[in-house]
Amino acid sequence: MKKLTKKRRLVEGKVDPNKTYTLGEAMQLVKEVNTANFNASVDLHVRLGIDPRKADQALRGTVSLPHGTGKTKRVLVFCTPDKVDEAKAAGADYAGLEEYIQKITEGWLEVDVVIATPNVMAQLGKVARILGPRGLMPNPKTGTVTQDVAAAVAEVKKGKIAFRTDKQGIVHASIGRISFSPEQLTENAYELLSTLVRMKPASAKGTYMKSIAVASTMSPGIPVDPKSIKL
Repeated sequence: MKKLTKKRRLVEGKVDPNKTYTLGEAMQLVKEVNTANFNASVDLHVRLGIDPRKADQALRGTVSLPHGTGKTKRVLVFCTPDKVDEAKAAGADYAGLEEYIQKITEGWLEVDVVIATPNVMAQLGKVARILGPRGLMPNPKTGTVTQDVAAAVAEVKKGKIAFRTDKQGIVHASIGRISFSPEQLTENAYELLSTLVRMKPASAKGTYMKSIAVASTMSPGIPVDPKSIKL
């Protein structure tokens, strides 16, 4: 068993294991217990009362965080030559088709979000097995398959994120950086949680939002009381 450092023991002692915090309290506390010496990501983990094995309960969507994520995302747009200038003018880091399909098959993947126009989707079959497992394959449900590439790129650059449930029905999402104020983190988290509530499957029974936790890259998890959040 790995021995905890003195600093780690100190910050973990600030989190009461018998308490669930309000969203605002948790965001204040996550800043206090962060031990990273860099601008760490702050992540929200939401366990939902769903069965992700059922197609209608495997949630997948997007949300535009009011304060962004604090990270500049690298965007690749797969498109025909007539759309390249439009994509780059909107802020895309890379835009094109065949040359990027080739680069990806050769091992290049220095991107965070991939967007594509509908007319090139068939050609992406060559890299689907590479992009899919990494959550990068363009999908109409997340707004990453669209003819309006300029709008899609602009939304991503402003703070639009994609999320989906894992095999246990948990959504993991970055909601900002440790440099954000507690209020900014709270507002971003609230936006994500509100979106999840709106997406509740009609077939989901029982308690929908079972548990919520917030943590930075190098901090203990802080449990949030779902009942304290007025959605």
